[in-house]
Amino acid sequence: MNHTVNVAVQVLPRSKDVDTYDLVDEAISIIDQSGIKYRVTPFETVMEGDYDQIMEIVKKIQLACYKAGAETAMTYVKIQTSSLSPVRIDDKMKKYD
Repeated sequence: MNHTVNVAVQVLPRSKDVDTYDLVDEAISIIDQSGIKYRVTPFETVMEGDYDQIMEIVKKIQLACYKAGAETAMTYVKIQTSSLSPVRIDDKMKKYD
């Protein structure tokens, strides 16, 4: 895919010993460190950028949760692409910001 895409990721890590929000913070930290544009919402985080790069970030998110103490994790991914133009967070959100 040659255009910018949006990928929404929701990770639901579980641990007996580590607070879920702390594990989710680890996931968001991976996204932040990647340098891509993103937006955190109450239920998921939306990323904007190259498809392959974002899918690699999704993999790193899962690994980071396990490294931080998650025993299991469910990860939900939604992808918006277009063959005509880039998909941008700002284009979808500007009337609400």
